[in-house]
Amino acid sequence: MTGQSGPRRTPKPQLKPKPRPRPQLKPRPQPRPKPPPQPADPPPGAPGAVPAPRRVAVTAPRRHRAGGYSARPGAADLHAQPQLGQLYVRSLVRHQLRLSLGVLAVLAAVLGGLPAAFALLPGLRTAEVVGIRLPWLLLGVVAYPLLVGGAYFHVRHAERVERDFTDLLGGPDPPPPAPPRAAR
Repeated sequence: MTGQSGPRRTPKPQLKPKPRPRPQLKPRPQPRPKPPPQPADPPPGAPGAVPAPRRVAVTAPRRHRAGGYSARPGAADLHAQPQLGQLYVRSLVRHQLRLSLGVLAVLAAVLGGLPAAFALLPGLRTAEVVGIRLPWLLLGVVAYPLLVGGAYFHVRHAERVERDFTDLLGGPDPPPPAPPRAAR
């Protein structure tokens, strides 16, 4: 013994973690050049400010029912039964004709009745409103908005008749499947 008391301790070996292989890094993409600075937008609500775009929810009526039987004929039924299709189309044309003749009759009665009223009541021919003679005012100013209003009424109701006809047939049919492509 060499003069040391006690058993000799050997130091514990320290375990070093094994180095992990580094994953291959992809080269960093080069940053894009910055666009030139834009002039600052005015704050919202200031004159000349562009309003922020609004979110819009687009909805549509359901096209297909969950199931069940409908007694109403579909477009495919009309092609299978040409007489039934002719009956429905004739009904649609009849409704459109009745609507257009009704609008025409109202406009003809109002605008055609003005000359008759002036002929029967001579006092109307000389009456003035705001320094303008009544016949000139009615035929030159009031007649045009009346015609535009009649046209607007006709278009709205004609579209409603067509929409009702389409709904009667069960809505638009799905497009036919595309034919398979031939192998080359």
